[in-house]
Amino acid sequence: MNKKKIKYTDEPMGELRIIRDFLPPPDMLVSKEETVKVTLALSKSSLNFFKHQARSKHTPYQKMIRSLLDQYAAHFAEA
Repeated sequence: MNKKKIKYTDEPMGELRIIRDFLPPPDMLVSKEETVKVTLALSKSSLNFFKHQARSKHTPYQKMIRSLLDQYAAHFAEA
């Protein structure tokens, strides 16, 4: 591994611009919807897909599956 040490200097930064705060407030980061534990049998290929995707995104695979089902339900509930 080649790690170069960053050397900071006291130089002008150039033109600066203010960026609108786009981050949600902390209370919006907490899931408010009640969850219910269920037992669900998935095909091995589906489970492997979600586990692989979750590993690459550094998130729990159960959370990805729950999000997918929530989006599916919301889409068809509107129809």
